[in-house]
Amino acid sequence: MGCGIIFWGLSNLAGSFTETYSLFLTSRILVGIGESMFSTVSPTIISDVCVGDTRSKFLILYYFAIPVGSGLGFIVGAAMASAFGSWQWGLRVTPFLGLIAVLLIFFIVQEPPRGEAEGSTLSPTTYWDDLKYLAKNKSYILSTAGCTLTTYVSGALAWWGPKFITLGQASGQGLDVSYTRVSLVVGFEAALAGVVGVASGSLVGQKLRKRFPSANAQVCAWSMVICAPLLYWGCYIATGPPVPLYIVLFFGQWFLNVSWAPVGDILLYVVIPTRRSTAEAFSILI
Repeated sequence: MGCGIIFWGLSNLAGSFTETYSLFLTSRILVGIGESMFSTVSPTIISDVCVGDTRSKFLILYYFAIPVGSGLGFIVGAAMASAFGSWQWGLRVTPFLGLIAVLLIFFIVQEPPRGEAEGSTLSPTTYWDDLKYLAKNKSYILSTAGCTLTTYVSGALAWWGPKFITLGQASGQGLDVSYTRVSLVVGFEAALAGVVGVASGSLVGQKLRKRFPSANAQVCAWSMVICAPLLYWGCYIATGPPVPLYIVLFFGQWFLNVSWAPVGDILLYVVIPTRRSTAEAFSILI
């Protein structure tokens, strides 16, 4: 995990100094490699430390990182670009945050044996056997497919949301809207909606799981059913007054973030300890 974050930070920093598209693209690919090195291992360590509702609560804290980090990305990136007059500084500030994470990992985190919290004594199997097992695991396949589509939506919103709102306000209201200001508002909303969404999704899943075995999957499904019309409505009223637009988008992002922790919980429940890191790796890849 520490090496992955170091690799990620150096790649981010290198990307800020590139002067050609091909070099910048290469740096972004390297960023993805570093990020995946961390992301494939970290949730499995949580599952090795604790089980049941305690694990679900820890996953709430872990999955806060996705929406909160995305929201802070808007805010910090826009603020640094505005302060220094260059988008490159949005990339240059992140390695320092990564350095803090690396120091915490190296000096505080202690790696437990695989499946320790569950009393598992399973021995690792071959990589090929792991892949065949995962390919036949319907819960894993379907939850990964749902997570992939959710990531597609959140990625589209992150990339195009601020620009879409800026253009919508400019054309509908005739206002000279600042893209930086819109990015700050969207970033703050994304972070707040992420905290509320991740926490509410996990807590509702924990409460319902005692009565309904498929509660986590149901929470994911119904949150998306509610999220879709809200985001569509937000796009539809982007040319109107900004306050109703931001309110609708907040609730849309709230329900978009509900599924992060339950999906992570599902994966850890339906895959045996020795195969979880492989399962995480392919879930992220897909």
